[in-house]
Parts: sequence; C-alpha cells; structure tokens
Amino acid sequence: MLELHTLSLGMVQAYLLVFDQGLILVDAGMPGYTGRVLRKMSSLGRGDLRLIYITHAHIDHYGSAASLRKATKAPIAIHSADEYAMSHGESPLGEPRGRGRIVGAMMPLAERLIPLTPSKPDIVLKDGDSLRDYGLDAYVLHTPGHTMGSTSLIVEDRLAFVGDLLSTSGKPHAQRLFAQDWSVIEDSIDRLKAARPEWIYTGHGRRPLSYAELLQLEVE
Repeated sequence: MLELHTLSLGMVQAYLLVFDQGLILVDAGMPGYTGRVLRKMSSLGRGDLRLIYITHAHIDHYGSAASLRKATKAPIAIHSADEYAMSHGESPLGEPRGRGRIVGAMMPLAERLIPLTPSKPDIVLKDGDSLRDYGLDAYVLHTPGHTMGSTSLIVEDRLAFVGDLLSTSGKPHAQRLFAQDWSVIEDSIDRLKAARPEWIYTGHGRRPLSYAELLQLEVE
C-alpha cells in the first residue's frame, strides 16, 4: 500500500512516496534540506530511497538533490528538456508576470547567497516513461510551460504530482508568476485533465486539489 508524506523544504512542498519496494522522493527542496528528508526517512524506519524525481529545474525543487544523492545513493531523474539547466546549476525563470517580476529582480542576490549545486541527472526522462523499474506504478506526463522540461508524475492513475504547473497557495490557480512558454500552460493543464487524477499535489500550497476542482480551474 502506498503511503504519502508531505515535506516542507524551504519554499516548496516535496513528497515522499513510501511503498513495499522502496521510497521515491518527488522534488528535493531548497539547498540545505537534506537533513530534513533523511530524518523523515529515519522516523519511518526506512533507508531505501530508490529515486529522486525532479519535476523541473528550479532551485526550490532540486536544490538539495545532489546532496541527497550523495547521502542515499539514489539516482536523480528529470525530463530531458531540463537536463542542461540542472546539470549546470541553473534555475531559469523565463518570462515573469505580476509579482513574479519582484521575485525575478531578487534572484541574482538570492543566487549569490544560496549557491546552487550543479546536479547532473542519472536518468533523463521523456513523456510516457514508466517508473515500474523502481517499484512504483507511475508514469511521466510532460506538462511544459513553467519550464520546457516540467513534468507531472501520475501515480496509480489516481494521484498527480505537478510541480509548479498549478498552486493551491490561496485560491487554486494555474502558474501565473514565471514561464518559459506561457502559450503552452493551458495545453499542459488539458493534458493533466485528460489523465483524470483523483487528487493533484502541487509544489506550492499545503492542500491537494481534487479532480472536480481541476476541471473548474481557469487559466488567467
């Protein structure tokens, strides 16, 4: 039986999936949060992390990935379109909108204060790839826009882990701060709707989104 544990790792919500054959971590948080993940694993009596799945190459999602790989020997996986950025320690924001412009203006300072370790992935993913080799009934759904390699992980055809495609901070909404290609955000949400997950877990926001709420969600 699958267990789901939510971890607050800096600015982002990461997810530890626990099942008989091992554990999979969805996103690794900001730099400096390796200890929090390891302590959670220890509290569960588990040390068998099998995969570090990164939804997209931004500092708050892969910042602790390299350190966690070193500590656990678990491989890091990301979509091919974000492979270069993560391998070179980059966190490309794309075009900011609204409050995103303020955050974007602060990024150069943040990058100097919080160094981002280049994290070359061990596994390069593409749309439709299965995670059955890692013991989990799950597949990769390419949902670009926020970054061109953004993906959602669809687990057991009922749970979706969508990174920053959507947010439940405040009223549930589609990405509205940064995108490398704003024009494909709506298409990516349509792809997610077509997958028909029962619950959607976002990178920002402490509660999941139901499928009914997803169907009512509007793209600004």
